[in-house]
Amino acid sequence: MAASSCPETRAGISPHMAKHTAWDKEAAARVQRAAAKDPSSPSARDHLDREAQSQADQNEHEQRTADEDQDDEER
Repeated sequence: MAASSCPETRAGISPHMAKHTAWDKEAAARVQRAAAKDPSSPSARDHLDREAQSQADQNEHEQRTADEDQDDEER
């Protein structure tokens, strides 16, 4: 097998995993449904459903705060 020139792949990380997308409510809901459907899945065992919901709530709050700050600056 040839060595990869991609640093993420050489480190054992998929290039797709190297990207970061903030959690939103829809993504959190998908994880929660999957965890509920298979409670023995790694995502359910690692409580990813709870973490996803928490991060989605935090991201929504931060976005709302930023939008309110922008509205205040425009006035």
